[in-house]
Amino acid sequence: MTTHAPTDLTLVIANKRYSSWSLRPWLALRTAGAAFDEVLVRLRTPETTQTLLTHGPSGKAPVLKQGDLTVWDSLAICEYVAELFPQAQLWPADAKARAVARAVAAEMHSGFMDLRRNLFFDLHQVHDVPERVAAAAGDIARIQALWADCRARFGASGPFLFGHFTIADAMYAPVCVRLRGWQGGELTPEADAYIDAIFALPAMREWMAAAAQEPWVIDYLNI
Repeated sequence: MTTHAPTDLTLVIANKRYSSWSLRPWLALRTAGAAFDEVLVRLRTPETTQTLLTHGPSGKAPVLKQGDLTVWDSLAICEYVAELFPQAQLWPADAKARAVARAVAAEMHSGFMDLRRNLFFDLHQVHDVPERVAAAAGDIARIQALWADCRARFGASGPFLFGHFTIADAMYAPVCVRLRGWQGGELTPEADAYIDAIFALPAMREWMAAAAQEPWVIDYLNI
């Protein structure tokens, strides 16, 4: 992807190893070829919330800043990036496909609470806790059905949900990490292939390599 001219963008993120919500707009920006500065705020420190409040009103990451504009929600940031860089086609061009892509992105944004509660995002540790996977089984089944439907209806032109990489894929990239990082979940071959495509994405590989260099470890199983 060609890098476009600087647009005075700054993305405030949290630990790359643990911050699933930071990953989503970061992937959108990288895939769009956007030039942006990055500010990382460590999670789980006494200063975390106060530091994040200096960047955005929610006290959470991520936050996108451009001049006097502040956008503090992952999906809203992705939408803004799509508007800034229309040539990246971060939403499908077809109106019906675009409507479905927005619906599946919104479902991830607001749903799958069993998955979120039980299978926390950790890029560099594999967990074997069967009861947690079992508690998220309904969400795992729904996610795989959703992926299969998108791929069957709209994904013939490429390996992602709508063929080429879109915001819908950015929203589900952390889910791919969760499904690979927790042993015991039943995944279809089609789901495995989609996860492989997400993990092979250059921007995803870049994020994972940076996460591997972080020295901070959070023991979420015992928090």
